[in-house]
Amino acid sequence: MHPPIIAIHGCTGVGKTDFSIALALRYNGEIVNADSRYLYRDLHIGVAKPTPEQLKRVRHHLIDVLAATERAYIPMIQQQAYTAFAEIGTRTGLPILVGGTPLYMNAITEGWVVPEVEPNPAFREGLEQQAVEHGIASLQAALELVDPVAAARSGTNLRRIIRALEIYEATGRPMSEIETKTPPPYQVLNIGLRRDRERLRGELADRVDRHIAAGLVEEVRDLLASGLTGEEPAFSAIGYRQLLPYLHGECSLEEAVAMIKADTNRYVRHQMTWLRRRTDIAWFDTETEGWHERAYLLVASHLAGASSS
Repeated sequence: MHPPIIAIHGCTGVGKTDFSIALALRYNGEIVNADSRYLYRDLHIGVAKPTPEQLKRVRHHLIDVLAATERAYIPMIQQQAYTAFAEIGTRTGLPILVGGTPLYMNAITEGWVVPEVEPNPAFREGLEQQAVEHGIASLQAALELVDPVAAARSGTNLRRIIRALEIYEATGRPMSEIETKTPPPYQVLNIGLRRDRERLRGELADRVDRHIAAGLVEEVRDLLASGLTGEEPAFSAIGYRQLLPYLHGECSLEEAVAMIKADTNRYVRHQMTWLRRRTDIAWFDTETEGWHERAYLLVASHLAGASSS
């Protein structure tokens, strides 16, 4: 019998954390994180992690598991999530997967089989420098030669282009040829949360202002003072890399904050693009009265069906 899993999808700021906490308390659940920002133990204010009180109320997994210098990659996150599911099962708990990183959510819930190629920092640095000197088009052309399918999928996303080239360099095979999907041995119920886009935009802008007021600038300054350079993987998190020009005297704080807000909205659009590709998500508008109760009923039905199968 395949155990049940609840997966909570949605863009940044729609309320996934609060709902997952409520769901866990209602159904003896434990939360497995699939948000790339929460993986880093050195990031706090700017990533809006669950509060210490929330972490005490419900057991969480895959939070604060990486140093700022470490890179996350799909097979590692995927395997750690499956390990957490199994551990939770030994306590007869309900695993609740939650995250705003669609790449991780999809890999875990759909059972992506991807090359277990660890990141090669030197190789990546060389390609990043090539992109600076010759433009991203030069890397797109290189990928087109060895893996046209991955080139088409990657578009102008530099990180995805570099990853595809990195996999080809390590294995001698196109990434698109190696990747497959093997559904994981779980009965997954995919729930999606959404809200009015313009209202969300305003709320996210307010959240950035709250982060600044709470000391985000000082947090980034302290990270640099600890010996980090700003080039580490953790600084890819929105809210951190945008403050580097300000701290280096290259722009005003107002300009840096505007960049954080713009990049946050750009990332939300990216999340929405990925989420629209999923046809197996049951969506709930968090501004509609009674949505919690309807979501709970769906979860209860899923659990009842899983127990009888």
